[in-house]
Amino acid sequence: MFEFFFGVYKEATLTQVVLECIVFIFGILSVWYAGKENILVYPTGIIATIISVYLLYIAGYLGDMILNGYYSIMSVYGWYNWSRSTGEGDTLKISRTNAREKWIGIGVFLLTLMVIYGVYTLVGNEIKPENYIDIFTSGVFFTGMYYMALKKIENWTLWIFADLISVPLYAYRGLGIIAVQFAIFTVLAIMAYISWYKILKNEKENNRTRIEL
Repeated sequence: MFEFFFGVYKEATLTQVVLECIVFIFGILSVWYAGKENILVYPTGIIATIISVYLLYIAGYLGDMILNGYYSIMSVYGWYNWSRSTGEGDTLKISRTNAREKWIGIGVFLLTLMVIYGVYTLVGNEIKPENYIDIFTSGVFFTGMYYMALKKIENWTLWIFADLISVPLYAYRGLGIIAVQFAIFTVLAIMAYISWYKILKNEKENNRTRIEL
């Protein structure tokens, strides 16, 4: 069991181990803050993703590196979007996707698949079966991050789906700690979905009450 979780770190430097621990902690904090609809989701997420870009570049996982680079950029956009006020003085509220946003999400998903597949092809890396799964989950994660920035509740459905796939994927790769992290992400994402659903339901009921009055 110890070998499964820590064997991969035998040849890692102390700096790499420390950085991975930071990513682990801040990654979990980011998902927890997101579930609480707390804007700290973005600064904590940016710390985790920027460090991940560096670590994945060193490891040669280009698809995952691009994914985290995108997270970093979308986190800046999400931070801005969550903090800005609407015309009525309120900050962005949780909502569901409309038809246009669903089509945009499908476009983001397909574009992500093509871009990451293209990166693997351009660098001449062999695309193994697990890489195809990785490419697919990257598309789901990209779309989830886009919906997160817009405060759409569907983002959690996508996170849960992709997290569940990622747990056995990283366990298969022998990256036990990351597999555990995704298992924690899955639990937090389920809790977050329930929390956002309740907020959305209460908001809907309050709006109905105002109309009746």
